[in-house]
Amino acid sequence: MIRAGVVKVSVVSRILRIAAVVAVTGVVAPGFSQAPDSKPQTEAKKEEATLPIPAETSSVTKHEWAAGGRMVHYTATAGNLLIRDEQDKANGSIFYVAYTEDGVEAKSRPVTFFYNGGPGAATIWLHMGSFGPVRVVTQSPDATGPAPFEWVQNQYSLLDKSDLVFIDAPLTGYSRAVGKGTIKDFAGTDQDIKAFDKFIVRYLTANQRWNSPKFLFGESYGTTRSAGLVSALQNDGVEFNGVTLLSSILNYNRRNPGLDYEAIGYMPSYAAIAYHYHKVKTTVSLAEWVEQARVFARGPYAEALQQGDKLPAAEFDAMAAKVAAVTGLSVEYVKEAKLHISATRFRKELLRGDERTLGRYDARFMGWDPDSAGENPGYDPSDTGISGVYVGAFHDYIQRELKYMSQETYYTSGPGLNEGWDFKHKAPGFGRGGEQTAPDVAVDLADAIRKNPKLRVFSANGYFDLATPFFSTEYDLNHMDLPQSLVNNVQFGYYPAGHMVYLNVDALKEMKADMVKFYALAQQR
Repeated sequence: MIRAGVVKVSVVSRILRIAAVVAVTGVVAPGFSQAPDSKPQTEAKKEEATLPIPAETSSVTKHEWAAGGRMVHYTATAGNLLIRDEQDKANGSIFYVAYTEDGVEAKSRPVTFFYNGGPGAATIWLHMGSFGPVRVVTQSPDATGPAPFEWVQNQYSLLDKSDLVFIDAPLTGYSRAVGKGTIKDFAGTDQDIKAFDKFIVRYLTANQRWNSPKFLFGESYGTTRSAGLVSALQNDGVEFNGVTLLSSILNYNRRNPGLDYEAIGYMPSYAAIAYHYHKVKTTVSLAEWVEQARVFARGPYAEALQQGDKLPAAEFDAMAAKVAAVTGLSVEYVKEAKLHISATRFRKELLRGDERTLGRYDARFMGWDPDSAGENPGYDPSDTGISGVYVGAFHDYIQRELKYMSQETYYTSGPGLNEGWDFKHKAPGFGRGGEQTAPDVAVDLADAIRKNPKLRVFSANGYFDLATPFFSTEYDLNHMDLPQSLVNNVQFGYYPAGHMVYLNVDALKEMKADMVKFYALAQQR
């Protein structure tokens, strides 16, 4: 996810960073000017200029966590590790927070690496909301008000099953380019995978964790990263036990215009959301209603869309009525949309009569627009409703509890990363492998499973997620061309929540129970 919001940094620190940028690029930031007699740097001087390279430092604190009769004495380490380029020169300083149980041998204690997505988002959302030892208290699905914010011990943490390492992607959070590192080294599908590969290898080495069971946990674009990363790491000799994909986007090609994949992929999500708001007529459970929507989407609906303009008028009218019955929209609106309902329009239209709009990340959240006449919502209430509490609580927690102090800006969204992202990807294998203009990392994940038949994948999905619809995820993971004996290596979980499943604490409880089973299965020999 991409979310706005950074904390202020001292003027001195800001000037130092601007000076470093000028030194490397020769570009002067707005509001600053070079001296009248200054001359442009020569190419040789530009080659010599580098950003400062910090030492690898950390703040180490001791804590206790208890739930379900299990007490864990653990160490929290907030710090940075350096990653290096192909010339073995440091080009990135990656910030992380690790929670490790005290007095346990590496081979008997799993380690899980967590990260959010974006691309270009920091990891405070997973860190402060999902399976860490503490979690933020929100009013979800209502908007959470301003400070004071509250964070509490997380009784649904995975700390009883695994050590946890939360990683901020390069140029997000407190992670920075160093030496001759630039945004181009990190802002791309393959560049990002390479950076995380290097960080994880560095962490395993620095902390003597090579013999630990290993897991990846990515959310949103973090699932894109995970699918490519587990394959890359495996090719580097680092095998993993399991990968958790939370709210997945694995194949960006399905978003190309002129295709029906998007419309079909969203249909069961629309059905689930309409069910939640009592906009459909049915007496079955949510899961049963969603299954009926799956059958409709992959069958009659897909067949109708495939006919395009050749669909007979009578069949068009009949299909519009069926779509309306599934989605809770009016027949007239479905006809005007030519049977293709965009997620953005759905967020505005479903509750138009109630003068409310829906959240994109989580449709349980409702917002208000200035008027009801528009076509698209003016903002995402599932973003604005929780950003303030997460950012505020994170800074309070990391400073007061973990004793980590920094004068740097903590970027929840890395400046320029998402806008400058290079989506080209070189996938392994044949068929769909090779150079891709947009990533289909299900190819990478399938390659990793074939080469490591013990690798397990858990796909966690929110019914009310309009950013990464679960039906599209099912399609991608069910089309990896795996041998029949390996198909069950991939498992699915579904929860009455949105993109950030953990915003619904009841759903977080359900997911924790599923994760306990998954971790046990993934460590079987």
